[in-house]
Amino acid sequence: MKMKLLLPTLAASAAFAFVSCAENPADNVPKADVTEPAEEAKPAEEPTSSTPAETSGGVAYVFTPASTIGFVGSKVTGSHEGGFKKFNGNFSVAGDKPGAGPHTIVIDMNSVWSDNEKLTGHLKSADFFEVETYPKSTFTVTGVEPGEEPDSYKLSGTLEMHGTTKAIAFPAMVKKTASGDVSLDAEFAINRKDFGIDYPGKADDLIRDEVVIKLAMVAAPK
Repeated sequence: MKMKLLLPTLAASAAFAFVSCAENPADNVPKADVTEPAEEAKPAEEPTSSTPAETSGGVAYVFTPASTIGFVGSKVTGSHEGGFKKFNGNFSVAGDKPGAGPHTIVIDMNSVWSDNEKLTGHLKSADFFEVETYPKSTFTVTGVEPGEEPDSYKLSGTLEMHGTTKAIAFPAMVKKTASGDVSLDAEFAINRKDFGIDYPGKADDLIRDEVVIKLAMVAAPK
């Protein structure tokens, strides 16, 4: 009799455990290639108003307020949306295609936001971005390779975040808009531990290593 009662209980517990494990958003997007940089990366210069309108790599464009940088982090029981409110950068264009450069995004890490106020404060702490020690992150594109589909490219370069620099490559869509601006859209996953962000979360609600990055950038001629 006890066995008959125990089996349904075990089955219900197993079903609950299965249902309570939320989907990993990173499973639905490409994973970025993240490796050690070929050589020590030079610190990128933050874009300024003195940047020339034309460079050897094409015409300089600057990212407009319409641009957004977001992310999705998840744990066993669910996920959180977030992003960064302050960033700037340059993108070069040659004709209707990305130019040879420079292409740079500099992010103010203290501008991080999330869908939970308490979480936002935690993200700024030493458990995650440690913004007082590492106030900026910089992505510098060093290679632009055309993809198989129209307007598709593989962007490669270096990402300096949390005091760690890695070589990174991911797919993106880059195209001229009807207004003459350039849009750059990408969605991919990185492993936060590659950048020394190791906080595990609660024992019964572990944080996943993969984080989805969402770029929806709009650049206008300088």
